Amino acid sequence: MSLMGSFWVGVSGLQTSNNALNTTAHNMSNLDTTGYTRQQVAQGTRTYATLYKGRPNWQQIGRGVNYTLTRQERDIFLDKNYRRESGRSAFYDVSATAMEEIEYILGEAQGGGSIEGHEFSTAIENLWTAVQEMSKDPTSSVNQNLFVTRSYEFITKASAVYTSLAQYQDNLNQTVVADVNKLNSYAQEIEDLNRRIVAIEAGQEHANDLRDRRNYLLDEMAKMANISFTEDITGYVSVRLEDQDFVKGGLVNKIELYTDPTTGFYTPYWKMLAKPTYDKDGNRIVTEESIESARVFDLTRTVSSDLNTDIGSLKSTLLARGDHRATYRELQNINKDGKYEAGWYDRHISQSVIMNIQAEFDQLIHNVATKINEILAWEADRVDPTGEEGYLRDENGKPLQLFTLLNEYGDWTVSNMTVNQTLRQNPSLLKFRLSEHSEDNPAMERLKTAFEEKIYTLNPNVQTPLSFTDYYSNLVSQVANSGSVMRGVQATQEVATDALLNAREQIVGVSSDEELTNMIRFQNAYNASSRYINVISEMLEHILTTLGR
Repeated sequence: MSLMGSFWVGVSGLQTSNNALNTTAHNMSNLDTTGYTRQQVAQGTRTYATLYKGRPNWQQIGRGVNYTLTRQERDIFLDKNYRRESGRSAFYDVSATAMEEIEYILGEAQGGGSIEGHEFSTAIENLWTAVQEMSKDPTSSVNQNLFVTRSYEFITKASAVYTSLAQYQDNLNQTVVADVNKLNSYAQEIEDLNRRIVAIEAGQEHANDLRDRRNYLLDEMAKMANISFTEDITGYVSVRLEDQDFVKGGLVNKIELYTDPTTGFYTPYWKMLAKPTYDKDGNRIVTEESIESARVFDLTRTVSSDLNTDIGSLKSTLLARGDHRATYRELQNINKDGKYEAGWYDRHISQSVIMNIQAEFDQLIHNVATKINEILAWEADRVDPTGEEGYLRDENGKPLQLFTLLNEYGDWTVSNMTVNQTLRQNPSLLKFRLSEHSEDNPAMERLKTAFEEKIYTLNPNVQTPLSFTDYYSNLVSQVANSGSVMRGVQATQEVATDALLNAREQIVGVSSDEELTNMIRFQNAYNASSRYINVISEMLEHILTTLGR
């Protein structure tokens, strides 16, 4: 190669080292940038200059180094595993938080709980104490007044606890809206980035910073739902969410929300898969039936890591919230429409932490209220079957009821009960004095037995028999135990996620020490190329000077 041609070797070294220095500086300047992926300059040899094609070997001279591309350092295997495990971690994080909130509402959270929870715990104890006191002297107006007062306190505090659970459902319902809006915005931005990346990389450039943003969005999306993704040869990324196409072929399959007309709860569904009807004006009408096959999440499936059904904060939020306000009847497999449906509790209630507690709590209030009313009615019929004496009967001759319905067409649930207003104004109507002026001790024994007999269970999957006096404490213990288990799973999952994150960061993360080492290396390479050019220049100058003489 001529001396003039040798300049190309030095120039290629200067150009490549300069590009490498710029890339290193870019890495250093983005050391703390969220979602940034370390970039690296790929180098290769320039095409050799062939002088002679003889045998046994060709005579060739190198023309220097060639800058090929600036590539990102990523591991697709680690990306997929991290995104799956981060989604699982987010799922259990929401579940653990929900359990902690329920513990707080029940008044049993560490460091203190809600006033309503503490007051209900005291109220049920006070009601039992009032029953015991009245059994000592059932004819005492003081004891009768105390019994009615404690009953009113019991139902009032129970309603406050149930209302708090319902309000937490409403809070989670708003979280569903926010999460769905985020997913839709992420999907649309990924689609926009896809188009820009494909357009840029159709030439010789590499859209690394745009790819960083896209990867960040995929990371965030993976925390909210179970996603999978593939990248084609042009650089376009297709995304599937819960086994349905979300971003594909230049389109975004938008997630919409169906609003339950009764509860106001939102249900995410795929707009493209729904089967709406239209009114005469062409307005779209969406019903629960029209989205049945378009639901984004199947919440009836068993939550399992083996089935990958425990991934995503949005799914966990929907499971925790449930789809309606649960009542005691659903523990008996009576669905929300009031019809018996085998397996209803296991499929629709047991996996929702709030609905499960609502149903179990409502069962306690229902059983206490109806049992006391049943005892009063039974005693009135036993002592005064004709109603002529008016024993434990109202002005219409009907047996007195301590608890009454707010809506007479409704069911005996905590949100539809109160204490009889007549008895609140005149507790002495519960005189418990027989015609011979003796005390009605059989009624008192039945009341005490009602509170002490162990014939109740928390739910169909629990076999331990409970009484009224220990039902609530067992309910709280169940929540505490479930919360402890959930926090344990959450902690274990965080360890696994952090391990994958650290492994990924070793590849995609920027190390200041490594980049400074590279900077020194490329700077020395740049200086070496510069000196090489100086040597060639001096040689040319020497030759020209010598020949000029």
